[in-house]
Amino acid sequence: MATPSDRARPVALVTGSEGFTGRYVVAELEAAGYDVVSLSRQPEPGALQADLCDRQAMLKAVADVQPDVVLHLAAIAFVAHGDTDAIYRTNVVGTRNLLEALAACGHVPRAVLLASSANVYGNSDIELLSEDVEPRPANDYAVSKLAMEYMARLWMDRLPIILARPFNYTGVGQSDKFLLPKIVNHFRSRAPLIELGNIDVARDFQDVRFVAQAYVRLLKANAIGQVVNLCSGQAHTLTDVIHMMEAMAGYTIEVRVNPAFVRANEVRRLTGDNHRLAGLIGPLNIIPLQQTLQWMYAAND
Repeated sequence: MATPSDRARPVALVTGSEGFTGRYVVAELEAAGYDVVSLSRQPEPGALQADLCDRQAMLKAVADVQPDVVLHLAAIAFVAHGDTDAIYRTNVVGTRNLLEALAACGHVPRAVLLASSANVYGNSDIELLSEDVEPRPANDYAVSKLAMEYMARLWMDRLPIILARPFNYTGVGQSDKFLLPKIVNHFRSRAPLIELGNIDVARDFQDVRFVAQAYVRLLKANAIGQVVNLCSGQAHTLTDVIHMMEAMAGYTIEVRVNPAFVRANEVRRLTGDNHRLAGLIGPLNIIPLQQTLQWMYAAND
């Protein structure tokens, strides 16, 4: 690989590029003029193979790439994931291995964006959650992301780190183990019945295309050292989503609350304040949830 000074285009290293968010981020980076190097734990065509939890492999991989910018998406991102040890090992130790490798590679990137999560806020009585609200994580996934943030601060004197906290987002290609794809797929198949957990929880749902674009715009913004929410500022309950889908599909679905799907320590409401994001990257290209659901409903994936 060419040395940084020999490159015609800046190189972006993306972890987790094979995931749901990753393919949208790679497309945005390429459109913005970056050569993208993907880092994957599993063999992937065109990707650099290295396990985040393998410290030596990460040191070698990052030294080979010497990226100009980094977008770290790789994580265990499913709140109900059953392997707690894997959640902490991947989300905290894996991220630390990446940061250590970046600091040691001989070429300091211009920006290192770490994807955290709005789940760190937990349950709060505050209507709009700004970055200044004290985190109160309510599950192991959220705790792991907050621990990752604290760990990353130990590296901020050596690396230009940005901590992004995306709120819930969805789009074509997301697994139906997540709620909105599950709901959309039930309507696409014209299922008469759907079983859900607490349908009154409210989330600041966004479109994955908005999130990917915001990530890439943050790399060029004056955001180093900042924590930044990625959100629309508007929350919808699952009942709202059901009603939108019923209008699209032209029929009414029976909704049953299955106690097995009701999580302990369920976060009741997450709505974000996006003023900091807008101040950093300019006007936000927020896609209304109804448009996102229509895109998913019409997709042939």
